[in-house]
Amino acid sequence: MKKILEEKFNLTADSKIVVVGEGITGTSVAKFLETLAFPFLIVDSRKASFTFETFKGATHLIVSPGVSLAEPTIADALKNGAKLVSDIDLFAAIVTAPIVAITGANGKSTVTTMLGDMARTCGKNVGVGGNLGKPALDLLDPAAELYVLELSSFQLERSHVLNAAAATVLNISADHLDRHDDLDNYAQAKQVIFSGDGVMVLNADDERVLAMHDALRKTFTFSIKKPADFYLADNKLMHGEDVLMPLSELPLEGKHNAANALAALALGTAVSLDSALCVKALKNFKALNHRMQKVSTKNSMNWVNDSKATNIGACIAALEGYDEKVILVAGGEGKGQDMNELTPVIQAKAKAVILIGKDAPLIENALNTLPEIIPTYHANDMQEVVAIAAHVGRAGDTVLLSPACASLDQYKNYQDRGNQFALAIEALLV
Repeated sequence: MKKILEEKFNLTADSKIVVVGEGITGTSVAKFLETLAFPFLIVDSRKASFTFETFKGATHLIVSPGVSLAEPTIADALKNGAKLVSDIDLFAAIVTAPIVAITGANGKSTVTTMLGDMARTCGKNVGVGGNLGKPALDLLDPAAELYVLELSSFQLERSHVLNAAAATVLNISADHLDRHDDLDNYAQAKQVIFSGDGVMVLNADDERVLAMHDALRKTFTFSIKKPADFYLADNKLMHGEDVLMPLSELPLEGKHNAANALAALALGTAVSLDSALCVKALKNFKALNHRMQKVSTKNSMNWVNDSKATNIGACIAALEGYDEKVILVAGGEGKGQDMNELTPVIQAKAKAVILIGKDAPLIENALNTLPEIIPTYHANDMQEVVAIAAHVGRAGDTVLLSPACASLDQYKNYQDRGNQFALAIEALLV
């Protein structure tokens, strides 16, 4: 293993390796390097400010996804010859089992989990993780027959040797523009997932994703709007002329989850999983916490927790998944997104909007440009959100927490935000 790392990255006992960040990824990398007896230094700006002296003479930098490569000390070290290596690079260089790699602005956790379930239903020893759950290096197992990795744009932008057996970019929409500057840079980071020569799985409904097509590569497409290799027709999931399953048997809220299911089926086919067993896994699939998760039917209303919708694209996808109009709960830390992109779908799909958090005024300003007035309310916390929703809603209405924003302005993370929503519903007096 050490020989492979020396050949791929020139990592030796004489290397000066700096691991940046002591979070989940950094800790995983440190444990891996310790196992192989590589000397390294680990630093974290939350404990002490980065200094140019710390990075002086560094031969290799392994920078956690949460740390920007534009950090001056890091940028300076890279400029002075330090080699950028990611935990995904280390993982991809040494595993022998095939890797399926999954990214996108939205849906990647769902598709990753779906495909992991499919592989297990097919009897495969599969490792599932990456940006979701366990870090890649913690998944290493000589008995593994397949690895399924969710990868973020931050992981991909610092990875150079990934060659997945199958890979997908599910969709591209504005996210993390505070780090990537613009949508083109964000899409370019996502496209790294197609490095190598594996099967490409492309969303035929997303022009930016379709533009990534390589005519020399085997490709599967998926669509919920038109015929493709895997597509939705007459409320059935199809592969060519074959009906795979009725949409009604997919136990998830929203039509966008039909797209996620089709993507997972395409990836499964790409790595030769049994189609019938993959469909069986889908029929038994449980929604992820905080992702289009129905948490209650209190007051004869449907309360749906989509707190993981931390960008506009995710909120749009959630709203478009409903045929009827919903009561939308949105707001938080906007991350520099243009809230005007939300207005057409809110006009079409929301009967009322309840706004929370720091950038609620930005969403309200965007809504004020609409020709049709949509009732809009402000809430300071989830108790107030739920009280307002219960007051304006009627039996049969859906209340959708799909914030389109990050959560850190008010909550520990999106999980905490979703949990507070569920607790407030539970405390609601009928």
